[in-house]
Amino acid sequence: MKTLLYIKSSPRTDRSHSHTAAKAFLSVYQQKNPQDKIVTIALFAQSLPEFDNFAAESKYAIMHGREKTAEQVKKWTQIEKIIEQFKSADKYLISTPMWNFGIPYKLKHYIDIIVQPGYTFSAEHGSYKGLAGGKPLCIIYARGGSYDDNSPMDFQKKYLDLIFGFIGFTDIKTIICQPTLADEKTSADAQSAAVEAARKTADFF
Repeated sequence: MKTLLYIKSSPRTDRSHSHTAAKAFLSVYQQKNPQDKIVTIALFAQSLPEFDNFAAESKYAIMHGREKTAEQVKKWTQIEKIIEQFKSADKYLISTPMWNFGIPYKLKHYIDIIVQPGYTFSAEHGSYKGLAGGKPLCIIYARGGSYDDNSPMDFQKKYLDLIFGFIGFTDIKTIICQPTLADEKTSADAQSAAVEAARKTADFF
């Protein structure tokens, strides 16, 4: 049995374009892999630990081999649990809307928790190595407008490709639903295309 971790980063439910495509993905995936376990993290319903001074100082204590204080240990234990949940999965699905040309702050918060030296990447002698990759990842994007790969306004896909590549992911599937803020027919066609792409991707994921 394998575990698929689904990270939902939209606060919307039925009206979320990214989540609608993700639901289609999960439906097909579950049919094809009935023995697998699907774990969902709905980020806007999740209470994530703040990456405050205690967390930051704990991070640097680890990086520089210093002993952590009791408060830092308590905070870091919370962070380690989230990292372990992430790393223990076998496959990943992320759905995200575009907010202000980037990603929702809850998804950025989650990324800032899991991307840690010694856990999801190593930094030695001036070079970096991802420690969390080697597993399939599918990212479903929704955008109000239309953006191609060369758009200077896309800080959504470019960032996620960079950061997940940084921690070692090389097998990243991409599904894009756009433009969702166009006229009703264009938006509906974009949603239908994304749902169909999600189903096809899940069929062999």
